Amino acid sequence: MSRVIDSILIPTDDSEGAIAGAKYGIALASRTDADVHVLSVVEAGGETDDLDDGSLSTLEENAQEATETVAKLTREFDEELDVTTTVERGTPFQSIREYAHRRDIDVIAIGTKGRSGLERVLLGSVTENVLRTVRTPVLAVPPDADVAAIDDVAFDDVLLPTDGSDGAAIAAEWGIALATLLDSMVHSVYSVDTNAFGGAQDPSELLDALERRGEGALETVRERARSADVSVSGSIANGAPATVITEYATDNDVDLIVMGTHGRTGIGQWFLGSVTENVVRQTEVPVLCVPVSAASP
Repeated sequence: MSRVIDSILIPTDDSEGAIAGAKYGIALASRTDADVHVLSVVEAGGETDDLDDGSLSTLEENAQEATETVAKLTREFDEELDVTTTVERGTPFQSIREYAHRRDIDVIAIGTKGRSGLERVLLGSVTENVLRTVRTPVLAVPPDADVAAIDDVAFDDVLLPTDGSDGAAIAAEWGIALATLLDSMVHSVYSVDTNAFGGAQDPSELLDALERRGEGALETVRERARSADVSVSGSIANGAPATVITEYATDNDVDLIVMGTHGRTGIGQWFLGSVTENVVRQTEVPVLCVPVSAASP
């Protein structure tokens, strides 16, 4: 790519969660000079099959208004950004995925709760399906990350969790490239999950081995960051990976987490890694989820 991000897709249903995602997407687009695409999907099938043309037209008008709300936010914040609005009928996550593929979108910015979101610990079904199926990095924005104004969005501190896997390496490439563009400080953390120890090996020996592996994984991130002239720190922590990551982000006032959708336990493109899913569910910080199939920045 000539830039890390040339285009950002912002799906919207005009919910508070969607607007939270839009604010971060707009801020990122402004900082990277990316084109903005705003998409609202009128769900086809199910209850909508029984609606008459007038009712469907009303839904489409509401969807158009939702896209115009985000477009207005974008233009008011940065009038130089190019904005495209689109309304489609279909299954929301499939339409988002297909639009991103068709338009060669670089990042999808989406709130983790839409109109069907119930509790903070539950991922919105559309967001979850997008995360599970797209080949494009997804900026997942939780409700607690919402800001009063787009000016309040910060990318000063970026956290790159690592487990030494290929997925983590791809995410680190994206995170460091973004940090270069955004003038961010990079943090990296490796978690040693002592709860996973079995009785077949001396715990102290296993701990030493895992810590050595962690130092190697962290040094790889450090080397990449230093070669990009990006400030970087790294640390090893004991505990379940999702807990370590979310607590580190909170304790260190991290603005963005960048992590792969698959780590050492990932089994395929169509599945969201359990650590990533738990981080997205639990954190109050936006998470850029980078699939293993994402193009290198």
